[in-house]
Amino acid sequence: MTLAARLLRTKPTERIVAEGGQGEGGELRRTMTLWQLTLFSVGATLGTGIFVILGQAVPKAGPAVVLSFVLAAITALFSALSYAELAGTIPVSGSSYSYAYATLGELVAWVCGWCLMLEYAVSVAAVAVGWGEYLNAFLRSLFGWTLPEAITRSPGQDGGVVNVTAILIVLLATWLLLYGASESARANAVFVLIKIAVLVFFCVVAFTAFQTGNFTPFAPLGVAGITAAASQVFFSYIGFDAASTAGEEARNPKRDLPLAILLSLLIVTAVYVLVAVAAIGAKPWTEFAPESTEASLSQIVDQATGATWPGVIVSFGAVIAIASVVLTVIYGQTRILFAMSRDGLIPRIFQRVNPRHQVPVANTLIVALFISVLAGLVPLGQLAEATSIGTLFAFFIVNVGVLVLRHRSPELPRSFRTPLFPLTPVLGAVFCVIVMAGLAGVTWAAFGLWMLVGLICYFLYGYGHSRLSAEVR
Repeated sequence: MTLAARLLRTKPTERIVAEGGQGEGGELRRTMTLWQLTLFSVGATLGTGIFVILGQAVPKAGPAVVLSFVLAAITALFSALSYAELAGTIPVSGSSYSYAYATLGELVAWVCGWCLMLEYAVSVAAVAVGWGEYLNAFLRSLFGWTLPEAITRSPGQDGGVVNVTAILIVLLATWLLLYGASESARANAVFVLIKIAVLVFFCVVAFTAFQTGNFTPFAPLGVAGITAAASQVFFSYIGFDAASTAGEEARNPKRDLPLAILLSLLIVTAVYVLVAVAAIGAKPWTEFAPESTEASLSQIVDQATGATWPGVIVSFGAVIAIASVVLTVIYGQTRILFAMSRDGLIPRIFQRVNPRHQVPVANTLIVALFISVLAGLVPLGQLAEATSIGTLFAFFIVNVGVLVLRHRSPELPRSFRTPLFPLTPVLGAVFCVIVMAGLAGVTWAAFGLWMLVGLICYFLYGYGHSRLSAEVR
């Protein structure tokens, strides 16, 4: 078999599904319900973005930022529909990595998995880094004091030595994950319901100061402003794919995974639009500043009531939001590594399952250690922005995968079919390319470097240890 043929060998879909849940020393336990899967996806998506994004997006679009959120949701929907079809057809932990292995071959699957490592590990580290600042905002508004900057900021930030708070939130999430998938899902459900309740509280308070005149003129910066803001808020929708990483721990994956992905996107969109309407109704769009910090929503409710206690509640919601994102994203990272290890592309230790808790313990601890080091000691800088391009590349692969699998295996049973095929996946892939093209040059440079390192790792280890390659030999 030629080198090209080996690199493009696909793994049969039936085999991928048959191996679902199997690890070294045990199996993953199918315990997660549709409700838990949906909240897992919401937990990864509905993060701190909504607490900060308005201050950055409103100056670009004015009151029409509401349409920007809808436009971004439609853009995300095309990829979400493709994810839903493949999640119902190939319900395994590998998410887009496994989908790529079944449709586009081993090398593309590796590249996709490598992108997901960048998306999950670096993004959760970046989110954890900010937890100390949100925690300090909450402590300041509640008690009037804050934790020292030396332990709430990373090296390279003003006054930062070791970001102890970032390490603590990663360790808390790890502790929950080691207890089991169902326990983690229950904890995440509590976190998600709290942050949704906080955002609903914000809307209720903001609507008491609602002024319809704040929406006139509705689109002062025209269509260009709406699309510019949509490109920015699009990244607040990244995370809906988290449900697909739970494919081997869902009770009824073929039915529940597609529903969870689409329901989570619907819930998040509704929350984003409602918060945007309430915020602009309570505060003229010209008063939103691009440099606004996490306190932007807190300031609105404080101004609306003339008190400080509403801002305390909103700050608490931001703290909980980060905890939920850290928990769900670490979970997703470990399950993707679990699938890659089972295929032989990374060391076997990542697929070892603890027979008592039925979770990949060593995998979880290694991921937690790596993220803790990143969050606590490494200035992430532009690397954190490169997670966006890694995510979009994975989305692109999934859209193409739907097209390939429909053509190659039309007879496969599909619990969900992407509507308006092939238009929907084609539009999903096109929109991913458009958004990627708008990213900064330094982001592309970081992504290119990450890809180069990934290819070196593949040819040094994955290529020689691949189970498919071993069978050929």
